[in-house]
Order: sequence, then structure tokens, then C-alpha cells
Amino acid sequence: MQNNLTNLQIAELLRDVAASYQLRDKDKYKFQIIAYERAADAVEHASSELKDLWDDGKLEDVPGIGPSIAEHLGELFKTGHSKHFDSLMKDIPADAFKLMELPGIGIKTAMKMIKAGNPKEVREKLKEVAEKEKKGKRHLLPYAATVAHEVMEYLSENPATMRVDPLGSLRRQASTIGDIDIAVATNDPVAVIDYFTKYPKSQKMIEKGEHTASILLPGGIQVDLMTQPIESYGSLLQHFTGSKHHNIALRELALKKGLSLSEYGIRKSQEPNSKIQKFKTEEEFYKYLRLDYIEPELREDTGEIESAKEHKLPNLVELGEVKSDLQIHSSFDIETSHDLGESSIEEITKKASELRYEYIAFTEHNPSQKGHNDSQIVEILKRKRENIDKINYSLKNRHVSSIQKVFNSLEIDILSDGSLPVPEQGLELLDFALVSIHSSFNLEKDLMTKRVLTALTHPKVRIFAHPTARKLNEREGVELNWPEIFDFCLKNNKWIEINCDPMRLDLPDNLVREAVKLGVKMTFGTDAHHKDGMDNMTFGVSVARRGWCEARDIINTRSLVEFEKLLKEGE
Repeated sequence: MQNNLTNLQIAELLRDVAASYQLRDKDKYKFQIIAYERAADAVEHASSELKDLWDDGKLEDVPGIGPSIAEHLGELFKTGHSKHFDSLMKDIPADAFKLMELPGIGIKTAMKMIKAGNPKEVREKLKEVAEKEKKGKRHLLPYAATVAHEVMEYLSENPATMRVDPLGSLRRQASTIGDIDIAVATNDPVAVIDYFTKYPKSQKMIEKGEHTASILLPGGIQVDLMTQPIESYGSLLQHFTGSKHHNIALRELALKKGLSLSEYGIRKSQEPNSKIQKFKTEEEFYKYLRLDYIEPELREDTGEIESAKEHKLPNLVELGEVKSDLQIHSSFDIETSHDLGESSIEEITKKASELRYEYIAFTEHNPSQKGHNDSQIVEILKRKRENIDKINYSLKNRHVSSIQKVFNSLEIDILSDGSLPVPEQGLELLDFALVSIHSSFNLEKDLMTKRVLTALTHPKVRIFAHPTARKLNEREGVELNWPEIFDFCLKNNKWIEINCDPMRLDLPDNLVREAVKLGVKMTFGTDAHHKDGMDNMTFGVSVARRGWCEARDIINTRSLVEFEKLLKEGE
């Protein structure tokens, strides 16, 4: 095994463990089978990487993961093996677990196929599995959102479509998405289904029923459609937005009230033939259960139902409240060893004005140490300072832009010992600095934490940018002592970035929530290297909302006057 498994790989492993128990004695190990299957579902739908949660001692916070499973997973993360898992699966061929990924094949059927001695049949089935895995790849949120938007635009053009919405993890704005689920309110489902299956980009119709259908799009993306009359559409939205564990918790609450929930509405659980109460909107659905409306991003069974009961849900931050972008890379030639921006300072300022921002920060990567001595680095930064001053002079005298000021900042590498590769004289030319990790990702947690805290100590440094340094589907985040980082930031007026780049979406939402609980302030930075990248702000806002952020938790919602005051307070 390995210790850097993704959530999907861990979920698959847990299902293999459940199957191993089934093969031994389905009745004897009934509770173990249920426990591992529930844990697998929880991991697959978790919005944060399980390894990160283990690093922070929060593995058991995931619904479905109890002390025993957490212990075995901890051993796996620590050593790359779990003795318990290995002993359960040691006599079962790996191909048997692979075959289980096909519909209708359980572990016993898989074992029979292998023991039957028909290698050709097994090879054909394994080939199907390989194709399924290829198509089952998870997609970054913006890509999935774009695909879904195109399909929904197409569906909205049909006269029988009364309303269309995304469902599932896409509606909850998770960082990665599997299949795309879409709902349509209609009184003529046949017309909508027929229209949907003729979608021009469809490569294959997977399934077509009276109220549902599935198609396959280029790139192996499956799109599933569900229809419902408008009078019960709210129930459908609630049921299929999920998450699974939010719905389980909601169902348990309803049962205590003598009610039964479904995608069609709510009825009395003790009276199966009683009239079902239908709901046009989700607001009505939650209100019937005496709960405040719970925004889709919060539906992860992390306390939102209890908060809805007590009228303590957060007033989540909205895109329209954002007044600035605090990480942008222009094409100003700062002679960096990292990637230079593609748009000029003037082009970016114009784009920021179109977005109705009050201020922005230019945060090019620091000049490369290779080939530059300290005095040359200072000279480069002086040129940038002069350029920024000219832009601000122009803004002050033209009064034709919403942008009132641009800040001279820099995204500075945190070297392995925590030092900054910019001389003191160069740092003094900045309004403030961001620091981030771009190398030496595998330091031990204590050393990595010390490295970051050392960098954050400098008075010019205000923002810890893309803090875990993760790249979705490519690279795990670094190991840090987050309570120590949060405590330092809180006590020293430092801020932590929510990086809006779709490949990062970093800080992850679970850590955002931990930070804001303590009172740590967050910033938004698109990390744009082209002016169009500034449109990614919406995805950072989604992370903040999933992290229970209100506008007061985000520095970018402050006016220019307030922001400048905050900068002075940290000096």
C-alpha cells in the first residue's frame, strides 16, 4: 500500500475491507460491513483530503469514521500499511476487488469468476473496469460548472422546462466533481427527457426513463437528469443536493417528529398511506421541519442542522461583497524565476474596475536570487515601486475608475529555513508582502511549521498565500501544525489566503472553518496570471462559504479606508 492515497482510493480500500468481511461471514460481521461501507461513502464525499484531516487530528470528525477505523487509517497514513487491512485481504486476489467495481458483481461473484478458470472472461471484465476508471475521473469545480452551465442553458430553451438547477457536489460547490447531476421542474417530463437525450454534444445515451435520463459527454463526463413537477420541486432539490450524511441526519430528525422524508415531500411516518406534503421550494421544506434554510454549501453534516434549529447559521459571504483582489501577477518584468503574468498593470487595473473593485494588489513573484545580488533585486523593486506610484497618480487625477488605489506587493518564496529571498531594503519598498511555499514540500511537520512561522514574523509580511501548497488531482498539501499557525496569525495580525485558483482552492474549506472559529481573518487572491483569471474569485468565495465565512471574516470585504487602517495596525 501507500500512505499518500486520495479520498477516492481510500474509499475504494474501505469498500474492499467491507467485501473481505462479507467473504468471511456476512451475518457474523454484519456491523463491521455496515461500518466500513458507511465510512467509504463518507470519505468519497468528504470535501477535504482525509490525510489532511488525519494530520490535524480530526479524522473522527468525518461522519462515519469511528475510533477503530480511524486507528487503522492512521496506521496506513503513518506507515503505508494497515496490519488489519492486510490480514483481511491477504488471501483475496486483487482482481476480485477490481471486478467489484462493475454493476451487479459482488465479492462472492468475483471470486467465483476467478475460480471458474475462464481467464478470457476475467480479462474482458477487467478491461471494462479500466474503461470505467478512466471515465470516473473527478473534475475541477470550474470545469464541471462550465459543462453543467452549457447543458442547463440547452435545457432552459425547451418550452417544457420551468426551472433547471445543478444537484449534488456541484451545487454544494465542492472542489472536485464526479458525475454532473441536474434537476428540471416540468409538467411534461417526456418532452424534457427526449430533448435532453438529443443534446448535441452527447456521445452516448446511457439510460432513458420516464423521469430520469443519463448521457455521456466528451472527456468521460456523465450527466444525469432528474425531473419533477414544480409543486414538489423543492423536495427533489433538497434530496439530491445532499450531502448523503446531511440527508441522513435530517431524516433522523424527521423520524423523531414522526415524519418521513423523500424526494417527493414529507409524510407522517406511521401513516404510509397519508397524504404527502409537497414543497415548491427548499425554504418551505426546511421550514416545515422547523429549521432555518440551510445553504447548499453547508450541507455536510458538520453542525448545520443544529445551528438551523437554534437560528445560528452564518450569514455567508457573497461575491458582491468582495471589494478587492489581493493576489495578482502582472507582466511587469520583475526577473522572477517563477512564471510571469501575461497582462499589463494597466490591463489588470481596467479589469478590476470592470469588477467594481475599490483596490487591488500587484503581487508578482520575487526576483530570482540566481543571477541577482541584493542591490540588483532592490533596483528591480524600485522600478516596480515607481510604476505603481505612476498608476496611483493617474487614478487619483482621472476619477473615471472604481479603483481608488493599487498596492505594491510581492509574493515571496519561503525558503526551507524560513528566510525570505528579498533584502530588507527591498521589503521596505512594499506596502505589504505575501509569503508562500514553492519548494521543499516534504519537510517534517514541526520543521515546516517553524519555516512558515519564521517567514510570517517579518512585519512587512501580512498574508500566508495558498497555505497548504496543494494542487488538486496533482499534489497533496504540506504538513503543518495548524493550531499553532492559526494562533500565531491571530496574535500577530496576520491573514491567511483563500487562493481562488481552481487548481488550488487553498486554504481548504475544513481548515477555513477552523480558522474563522478562532477569529483568524482570511483574504481572497485569484493568483491571476492573466486578467481573465480574476474571474475565478467566485470559486474562492465558494470555499469561504463552505468554511462558514461571513463578510466580517474576509479582509477583502473591507473598504479601502478600512484596509489601509488594518495595514497600519500591523506595522
